[in-house]
Amino acid sequence: MNKRKFFTAKKIGYIILTISALIMVMPFVTALFNSLKTYAEFTAVPPKWIPEVFQWSNYPEVFKLGNFLDYTFNSFIVTGLSVLGAVISCSMVGYAFARLTFPFKNALFVMVLGTMMIPPIVVIIPHFMIFQQMNLLDTLVPLWLLECLAQPFGIFLMRQTFLSIPKDYEESSKLDGCNPFQTYWRIYLPMVKPSLATVAIFTFMTKWNEILAPSIYLTSNEKFTLPIGILSLGGQWFGNEQYMVAAALMSLVPILIVFLFAERYFVQNFSSSGIK
Repeated sequence: MNKRKFFTAKKIGYIILTISALIMVMPFVTALFNSLKTYAEFTAVPPKWIPEVFQWSNYPEVFKLGNFLDYTFNSFIVTGLSVLGAVISCSMVGYAFARLTFPFKNALFVMVLGTMMIPPIVVIIPHFMIFQQMNLLDTLVPLWLLECLAQPFGIFLMRQTFLSIPKDYEESSKLDGCNPFQTYWRIYLPMVKPSLATVAIFTFMTKWNEILAPSIYLTSNEKFTLPIGILSLGGQWFGNEQYMVAAALMSLVPILIVFLFAERYFVQNFSSSGIK
């Protein structure tokens, strides 16, 4: 390829990337402008894209109606316990599949991978019946307890990461007198921080934005998490629906903070694992 063709291909690549970025950013920018409109501007036909005067007061108004802070607190409890449970359980199960020897190990791992193909809606009723027997309905426990039992994608990711580490570390730890748990905890776990960060980010985003499970397990308004809490406030914000957009945007802030905090490990893990 000569130099002219190379620069032409590079320009086309930049144009495609710019258009793709604009397509992805536009919905967020539109939501941001909608959250800063008056109700008249929000419902105007044809739509008015940019408000004449930015209504920054829409954001404080979100806290005056409903239990927005309670919903946020509940979401932090559910998400925090889910992330902690997922990181610990997935790393332990992944290490067992990668490094330990036990009967039917490969068959059990194939079964774990097979559960990734089952849609969540299929198991929601059996889970509901189990938690009903345990008297855990209308509590936050069902929302985070399942994450503590290890999830298939996290198990798969952690197993592949542990397999990529040379066995020399394991043999050295045995010579130093470490048992399998000490080898996992002291030697291997510090070396897989990028994969742990990936599991944490995916779990955080999934649980923070989850709607299906909270809408089935929870009935009391004070137990609602943020997504279904915002939806439940639609009636109170009738005539001021721009507040709902502002609330939805504020609910994204924790996800952005977590992603920016763990972005370095996240990118490092995907680059090293070849998943791009």
